[in-house]
Amino acid sequence: MVRPHGLLRAGFPFLKTLGMRRITNFPADVAFGAEGRIYILLRTEVSAEIRVWHFDDAESLTDQLIGIGGLGKDAGKMTWPVQIIADADENLFVSDEALHRITSFSKDGEFMANWGEQGSEGGQLNGPSGIAFDADGNVLVVDTLNHRVQKFTSAGKFISKWGSFGSDPGQFNMPWGIHVDELGDVYVVDWRNDRIQKFNSDGEFVFEIGTSGNGDGQFNRPTGVAVDADGDIYVADCGNNRVQMFNEHGRYLQKFLGDATLSRVARNYMLTNAFPNRLRDMANLEQEKLLRSPKSVRVDGEGRMYVPDYRSYRVQVYQKEAIHLTEQQLAPPLRAPTLQTV
Repeated sequence: MVRPHGLLRAGFPFLKTLGMRRITNFPADVAFGAEGRIYILLRTEVSAEIRVWHFDDAESLTDQLIGIGGLGKDAGKMTWPVQIIADADENLFVSDEALHRITSFSKDGEFMANWGEQGSEGGQLNGPSGIAFDADGNVLVVDTLNHRVQKFTSAGKFISKWGSFGSDPGQFNMPWGIHVDELGDVYVVDWRNDRIQKFNSDGEFVFEIGTSGNGDGQFNRPTGVAVDADGDIYVADCGNNRVQMFNEHGRYLQKFLGDATLSRVARNYMLTNAFPNRLRDMANLEQEKLLRSPKSVRVDGEGRMYVPDYRSYRVQVYQKEAIHLTEQQLAPPLRAPTLQTV
């Protein structure tokens, strides 16, 4: 894959809201399927399931709502799921922090397998969180409480591991999210160190982004990371209630604080229920649109960014607008200015 020589960044407008309270409660992550299917991972202390959704949103609460999984410790159940990914056949893989395992389902919701056990040896897990496929279809798992990344086959056979506890380059302190880009590079959210670390496909450190804080390019307990086909990097800066965007070299570009509108299903629900209309009439709409504890961020093949808005029970969607530039359309890098004295 060859990335563009440069980008004309035309804008990144808000596109739409998906879901609503009662049917997409506490969305932690999303994965994408064919024909507009979206798998929304939901979790609370009393429920855990994958909601099968669609980009067009539901028409009403009376639509047939498909849920996969469920709360529990038995095979095919989940207790505290963190992230979800889908392979080319839309088989779904979910990390479960509380049960120290990975659970897989078919796209029709049939339980396929559990793998993983608690421990600190190679192939064992302790509070797994982020999960991603590499170019060979292997599964990279962020082994949070062991402060490392482990690689498995999709059937759960251990292959390798890298990382250790600490704050030096290549070390982790309770890492969380993970993403593998189209070039095979790996991005890991280093949660307690408030940074993103980039590695090559062999686990060798490349660079890091971020420090602790609430300024541009700083993080407060980041949780998710995604990289689009242009190499732009998106970070769910959960503790600062925002998503931040960086270019492929880690330079800060912009932030997203939330622009939610009522989703299609929410509008139709409220048109037939007078009481929530009165509550919304009394609400501070400036606050209503903002992100609250985004747990993840994902990008699809159409340049759309999806932000699971965890404490607002919805997913906010933005559309990237950018034009690829040729070498002739982009001036060479500017040299750093120098101070001259007379």
